[in-house]
Amino acid sequence: MTDDAPALSITDLHIGFRSRSGLAPAVRGVSFDIARGETLALVGESGSGKSTTAAAVNRLLPDTAEIGSGSIVVAGRDVAALDRRELQALRGAGIGLVPQDPMTNLNPVMRVGEQIAEAFEVHDVASGAAAHARAVELLEAVGITDAAARARQYPHEFSGGMRQRVLIAMGLACKPALLIADEPTSALDVTVQRRVLDLLDDLTDEMGTAVLLITHDLTLAAERADRVAVMQNGEIVEIGTAHDVMHAPRHDYTTRLLAAIPGTTATTRARLDDRSVAEGTPADGSSADTAAGPPLVEVRDLVKVYGSGPGSHALRGPAYAAVDGVSLTIPAGRTVSVVGESGSGKSTVANLLLGLVEPTSGTVLVDGRERGRGRKALKAVRRRIQPVFQNPYASLDPRFTVGRSVAEPMGVHGIGDKASRRARVAELLEQVALPADVADRHPHQLSGGQRQRVAIARALSLEPDLVVLDEAVSALDVLVQQQILELLARLQSELGLAYLFISHDLAVVRMISDEVHVMQRGKIVESGSPEALFSSPKQDYTQELLSAIPRGT
Repeated sequence: MTDDAPALSITDLHIGFRSRSGLAPAVRGVSFDIARGETLALVGESGSGKSTTAAAVNRLLPDTAEIGSGSIVVAGRDVAALDRRELQALRGAGIGLVPQDPMTNLNPVMRVGEQIAEAFEVHDVASGAAAHARAVELLEAVGITDAAARARQYPHEFSGGMRQRVLIAMGLACKPALLIADEPTSALDVTVQRRVLDLLDDLTDEMGTAVLLITHDLTLAAERADRVAVMQNGEIVEIGTAHDVMHAPRHDYTTRLLAAIPGTTATTRARLDDRSVAEGTPADGSSADTAAGPPLVEVRDLVKVYGSGPGSHALRGPAYAAVDGVSLTIPAGRTVSVVGESGSGKSTVANLLLGLVEPTSGTVLVDGRERGRGRKALKAVRRRIQPVFQNPYASLDPRFTVGRSVAEPMGVHGIGDKASRRARVAELLEQVALPADVADRHPHQLSGGQRQRVAIARALSLEPDLVVLDEAVSALDVLVQQQILELLARLQSELGLAYLFISHDLAVVRMISDEVHVMQRGKIVESGSPEALFSSPKQDYTQELLSAIPRGT
């Protein structure tokens, strides 16, 4: 490859997927180049074709995919013309890959150092002790302390951010001309995300590696990329410098993506504030009670210690407090958010409130009365407090139709008969803006946004007072995320629902919350209205979280 030749050149690429009904187009006439040392971000919703385009570069498309026409040239070599051996040599040495989910892309029964060393051995860079030594050097390069000891550990012994660093080490092990980073930080907290992306920038700059960054986060793309290409329905509808795409978009779809970024529009927050004013309650999201009497839910001095039981020290390590003296209140009809990094204890608080985990000490009160711990007491409380989790595909039984999944809680609690439950399912689907025929489909036949609407419908089936939303929108594209947030705001206004909103996405939290609690190492370190907390944070940790939010260019 000559110095002025692009690291990647894609010309008029067409890709379709075969099915019983014929060939469904997924990529339509895509063309772009990435220069050596340049970062190009490919942005779009799920199903836009961005990950299919990236998979074609590595020739990792599924068997049902068919490249109709076009060319892909990496480091001067036509990818389609390579035989199996040549392709294996190109992968790793010519093309590095950092996939999205490190837990499913690392071998759980293989030590981390061995997995990195394997990349050197496969490409004949080093073997044996030399490969292991290079693996330790790479772990040090990606910022993992005590690398020699860490290399002997397994993936489950690493945090999410550390596992992603391991994938970066593997992707860059052979100093490729091109690195494909497919949603490399979508599951990470903002502070960890920033550290990982800073590391990626430093290493690729040092090696002169070109980067194809696949993301649905337009702000992140603009902050990290030299150029941004926006995909919709398999086509690139706009491409330009990050600054131009962010500040002077030429296509309506790009404008819609920008408008849906949390923090750029006050639509959802305005709806909550309008409702507050109409009800005569503070529109600034203060923690004042909405009515006389006790709050809907109150948590007092909640503590959850793990690893403190008999023999647990040897098995799990020293005892630690996942939740350490947390107190908060959730008034009826309001949204209270808990934010913090992974491991801060925010999801444990949600699980304690739901009765999925028993507290070590502390009290959960509902309507001013202590919640019981027995099976009968918890069942009664769960009629009033329902969860919506991050991954609706994992929380919906793939064997059940949507109608059966939504009706299941009513059956468990003995509400109605089959006919009345079926009618209630139809009402609930209408309530979350889904067509009635969705009831007969299975989860795999729905989009991510539709599945999350089903999860919300199921949570509403028991007419709860409080819905616990644990990272319920963090995996969604911005347009779908906006739709779900607006749905939540409408349901809260119509039904008087209270929300406990668990999230690491501070921009979303600012838009939807009445009160925010910041957690660090099991403790609440700062609380207040979103306006006060975001404009004048008092704690260094809160300031660090806020400074890590991607802001584009």
